[in-house]
Amino acid sequence: MMPRPRCLLLVCAFAVCTAAHAPAQQADSPSGSALATRSLLRLELARLEAGGPHDRSAATLVRSRLASGDFQSGDRIFIRVEGEPQLTDTFTVNPVGELELPQLGTVPLYGVLRSELQERVQQHLTRFLRNPVLQVRPLIRLLIEGDVVRPGFYVVAPQQPLADVITEAGGLTQQAKPRAMRVERGRELIWSGELLQQALGAGYSLDQLNLRAGDRVLVPQQHDADHTWRIVGILLSLPVAIYAISQIRH
Repeated sequence: MMPRPRCLLLVCAFAVCTAAHAPAQQADSPSGSALATRSLLRLELARLEAGGPHDRSAATLVRSRLASGDFQSGDRIFIRVEGEPQLTDTFTVNPVGELELPQLGTVPLYGVLRSELQERVQQHLTRFLRNPVLQVRPLIRLLIEGDVVRPGFYVVAPQQPLADVITEAGGLTQQAKPRAMRVERGRELIWSGELLQQALGAGYSLDQLNLRAGDRVLVPQQHDADHTWRIVGILLSLPVAIYAISQIRH
């Protein structure tokens, strides 16, 4: 494991490198707020569907969000309700996609976006409480793997930029290849290459990248291909070296 200052240096260099390829305007994404609203996602979907093959691939993620929402089994949501200690805690979405609250039943979350969560919980609580004052914060559990200092699962706010989550994982190692970074959902590749570099350089949040709990961020090693070719070069040079030694002995 390398010293932390070296990690931070690599993260800074990565940010500068990706920023050079960032979109000219943040408005090219469903921004305006760190949590995308339904109207902004619809506008973004229309723009992507009118674009090229890469845009149409990203449109699939947006279309899925609009249809099924952002929440799934195992997601965590922090709630604080003034004057109600039993309702101030981090709650988990159950296997059928509902938020279970103590003594107040369940809040169905299928089709609900993160930007709509506060209003949905507020509507549910007003059935039982008079003018409830509450804070609601959704959380995402991501797997950060590969050449970072501390790989593993991280529970983070969706408003956080992906680059910040990598920093929480300790930053990149000396062997990391940031331009080969990719994001996977199960067996499906959802972000990679130049599009991911542009998004990182622009500081896109996890929400703007349409990420959800369980997604996997992989940072490969930079020496994979180089190491292979070095081995091949060594093997090819061995016969020549052996022949040269044999000639010297004669």
